[in-house]
Formats: sequence, C-alpha cells, structure tokens
Amino acid sequence: MSDPDEAARDLAARLFDLARAGETGTLTGYLDEGVSATLTNDAGDTLLMLAAYHGHAGTVAALLAHGADPNQANDKGQTPLAGAVFKGSDEIVRALLKAGADPAAGFPSAVETARMFGRTEFLQLFEA
Repeated sequence: MSDPDEAARDLAARLFDLARAGETGTLTGYLDEGVSATLTNDAGDTLLMLAAYHGHAGTVAALLAHGADPNQANDKGQTPLAGAVFKGSDEIVRALLKAGADPAAGFPSAVETARMFGRTEFLQLFEA
C-alpha cells in the first residue's frame, strides 16, 4: 500500500513543476478538480509566484482566474509582482496589477525592485 503523505508530496511537487514550466492546461485541470490556487511549497512560494517569476503569462492568468492571491508573499516576503518586475515581464506585471497586486507590498516591494534594477517603465506604471 502506498503512503498517502508521500503521494500528496509527490502531487504537490508536480503542481509546482507545472507552474514553473508554464503547463497551463495540465495545471488548470488540477485547479478545476479542486486543488487550491493558493497552495504553497516549503519556502512559501505559491504556484502564482513560480509562474510569474518564470514568465508564464497564460499560467498566471489561469491561476488568477482560479483565485490565486496576487499579494501573497513567500517566506522571504517576496511577492509575485516583485518577481515579475525583477524578470522584466511587462505582460505579467500588468496582469498582476489588474488583479489587485499592491506594488508597495512585500520586501523588497515591486517599487523597490523596479528602483534597484532601473525598471523605470514599471515605476511609471505603478504611479498611473
């Protein structure tokens, strides 16, 4: 007989891999079946954080549509928006802002990240 805890850990690892890889269709299937869009890993990273950081706009949109929190920070205080700013992903930054992401949330915040890396286009967007 298989260990249910091990099976749950394996599934969670698969879900985080799907978010990192931008496997939107497969991940959405799990979300449609009831997997929480706010699931976190052992570092506090959400599926949304991983999808945003790795530049998968379609996956970000799907997670937001399934109730992912655009302001949920990981254990280090980093938010999906700050990760998207760091990576320079305009489409993801705009999607997160539209979903209610707060540019001042987290540490470093998206505003601080934009300043650190000279991403003035994002600073202008935050002020709009």
